Formats: sequence, C-alpha cells, structure tokens
Amino acid sequence: VNLLICLPWLLIRKRMNRCTRGRSKVPLWIRETLAYTRVLQRSLYYNSLTDSDVVFDSIFEPVFWMVDYITRRFGTVFVCLVVVLISSIVVIAYIVLLPLVLYTYSPLWIAWHLCFGNWIIVMIAFHYYKAAKTSPGFLQKEKCDRPFVSVCKKCILPKPARTHHCGICNRCILKMDHHCPWLNNCVGHFNHRYFFSFCLFMTLGCAYCSISGRDLFLNAYNALERFRHSDMEQPGIPVTGMGPLIGLLPTDFQTAAPPYTLKERMIHKSIIYMWVLTSTAGLALGALTIWHALLISRGETSIERHVNKKENTRLAKRGRIYVNPFSYGRLDNWKVFLGVEKRSHWVTRVLLPSGHPPRGDGLTWDIFSVHHDVIPV
Repeated sequence: VNLLICLPWLLIRKRMNRCTRGRSKVPLWIRETLAYTRVLQRSLYYNSLTDSDVVFDSIFEPVFWMVDYITRRFGTVFVCLVVVLISSIVVIAYIVLLPLVLYTYSPLWIAWHLCFGNWIIVMIAFHYYKAAKTSPGFLQKEKCDRPFVSVCKKCILPKPARTHHCGICNRCILKMDHHCPWLNNCVGHFNHRYFFSFCLFMTLGCAYCSISGRDLFLNAYNALERFRHSDMEQPGIPVTGMGPLIGLLPTDFQTAAPPYTLKERMIHKSIIYMWVLTSTAGLALGALTIWHALLISRGETSIERHVNKKENTRLAKRGRIYVNPFSYGRLDNWKVFLGVEKRSHWVTRVLLPSGHPPRGDGLTWDIFSVHHDVIPV
C-alpha cells in the first residue's frame, strides 16, 4: 500500500528532475526572458475582467514609461522656463510700459494700474512658489490603523480614499489631481489650492496685459511695418558738386540717418512680444482654470472625474444613480477647497496671500463639519 501511494510522487519527482536537467543547458537570461514573455502574454487574457483598457495600457507601457522619464528629468527645465517668461513680462511692464503710463494716463488710472498690477504680480509669485515647493501629501510607508479602500499595486501599501499612485514621483499622493511638469511637482491635497490660485491669477494677469496693451500692440505693429517699408525704399539725399564727376563717390545718393533708433525698435518689439505671449498664455490658462473650477464645484479631482464617469456608467446600466460622496454642494465645495471658515477669510485667505493648510489630513474625510457651517449660503 505504501508503495502504491508513493509511486506517483516518485514518478512526478523523476519527471521534474529530467526537466531541470534539460533546462540547465539553456542560459539563465534566456529562460528569464522567455518566462517574462509568457507572463506578458498571459496578462492580456488573464481573466474575464481584462478589457480594452488593460490591453492598451500593456501595449503602450513603454511609451508611458518614456513620457514619465522625460517629465521627471526635464521638470527643472520647465520651472526655469516659467520663471524666465514671467520675469520677462514683469521687466517689460516696469521698463517699457510704466513710463508710458506715467506720461499719458491720469492720476486715477495710474493709481489703478500700479495697485492692480503689483497685486497680480505678488499673487502669481506667491502661489507659484508655494505650489512648487509644498509637498502634495505622500502616503506614509509605516503601518497604521487608517481606513483604506484598496492596495497600491506598485507601493504594495493600503491606499486611503482619493489617494492615487504617481508614476513620475513613484509614490502615492493624497487626493492626487495630476502631475504638473511646469511645477515639477504633483498637485495633491496640500498644494491643490496653490495650483488653482496660480492658474487663476495668472489668467487675470494675462487678460489684464492683453486688454490694456491692445492699443500699444497695434501702434507698435504699425510702427514696425513703417520701419520695414522705409528700409526697402533706400532713403537718401542727392549728392551735388564735383564728386560724381571725378568718381570719388560710388553712387549718386548719400544715405541719410534712419528716422528711428534701435531703442525705439526694441521697445516696439518688446510690446509685441508681451502682447502675443500674454494673449496665448491667457487663452490656454483660462481654459485650464475653467476646467478645474468645474471640478472643484463638483468636489472632484481630474483623476476622480474619469473614475466617477466610469462608475456612473456602470451603475446606470443597473438603473441606479451614482452620487459623489466627496461633494458637499457647490458653495460648500469651494469653502472647503479654499479653507474659508468665516466671512473675513474670503479676503484674507482668497484675495491676499495666505499659507493656511487645507481642511483635514488627506487620509480621512468628514463632511459633518461642512454641513453644520454657520456661514449662510
């Protein structure tokens, strides 16, 4: 009986030894490559949950990796580019536009431009610095008793609600919205307000420069056109006397001094550069700001927008309606996002630079304090 029981195991072990001896002749790196290829092949039809999105992500994984690598390496370059562009506009505003304002506008308009322009510059610089330097909120690797909704497949850590993994930062971000290459930082729970405020005030600043500098742009453009045509006409004055007869001069005309200077040309080109840059940047940032404003009104982030859309479609097929558990109403969503707890905070925390932290720690979410707010709607 013991022989009958042990015989199958002996046969299986003998077969495994034969396979091991046969595989030992193949180099290890070839066996590992073949095993990895088989795993990739099986991942395309692993189970019934596999869909077109999984297949697409598997095929384009090298492309995604390359984009993440480039974004990670060139993040500092993007930040320097933003600083240079903003600084160039500020320099043109102070060196070129400010003297024109002081000589042409009334005292009331001068006071308006000085106050509004300097306020916009301070708000843009403050919020950009805070958005780039403030940590978005990382998931701690130590074990804790916090509630979680899933496990990160890359960090192998439990993820709380609204937490997502960033492939560029290679960490889980609390309430992640997206990774911004222009900040070289993720936009998460602790710097989301700084990012949105920077986009908002940057849009206002671009619109201010574009609208107030429209007439200056048209005048500078027309002036450059006149300069270009005057260069083509070869201006000069006729030469008289014995010079042409004795061959001392090569032509019949002596070139006169140009009607414009290099300084005037640079001033006009600076005005055109400022208007074109602020107009194009204002349109792009304006669209981005409106999109994020809609997300904030709904109590969502950019990632949660896609997740909630899929969840809404899935529940709609079952005849049910999906309700976002993190939406407290439009006004309350803005109050939570901006950190407004009383009426004066709309000025001190929204219209003035403020480094106050957001509500909560990004790990747990409580809505009762918002619904019981004493501020009337």
